[in-house]
Amino acid sequence: MIESRCGLICSSCEFSKIKNCSGCAKIQSPFWGKCSVKSCCESKALSHCGECSDFPCELLGSFAYDKEHGDNGARIEKCREWLNTVT
Repeated sequence: MIESRCGLICSSCEFSKIKNCSGCAKIQSPFWGKCSVKSCCESKALSHCGECSDFPCELLGSFAYDKEHGDNGARIEKCREWLNTVT
């Protein structure tokens, strides 16, 4: 199930219960503020970044490999998985 635009598994996020967040694919605005990945993906009418012709782009890479909040590329792999399994 697609939970986010960037490939993050929101149900595994420590903030999902604390902030009552069901994932950016299901909410209007993230609790942390504006998200450039969410905005980009939605402006192209895509379910997630894996559907984009520019995937994986520099913007997504900067999120996936961010020293503080990144996941060492796991979200990029999740988008690939979604692309190959979800229609």
